[in-house]
Amino acid sequence: MNQLTVQIRDRGVLTLPSELRDKYDIGSGKVYQLVDLEGVFVLVPMIPMVPELAQEIEAIRKESGLSMEELLAGLREQREKYTAEKYGK
Repeated sequence: MNQLTVQIRDRGVLTLPSELRDKYDIGSGKVYQLVDLEGVFVLVPMIPMVPELAQEIEAIRKESGLSMEELLAGLREQREKYTAEKYGK
């Protein structure tokens, strides 16, 4: 996983690094949905593929036997580990 640092500026402005903007074709005027998974933020492009991808992710989650609560708990655990490693907290 590639880790990049971003900074929140005045009025909540967040500038994504150019390598991410180039890699994912993120540009001015494109619309995204910000999903808050208990403090883990996911930026989702608002394109017709999103429902299909969500269905695929849900199928994989069910196939693995994870509940949504377990999935979110795993995400929280990973966030805590990352925070502890990165900031010693």
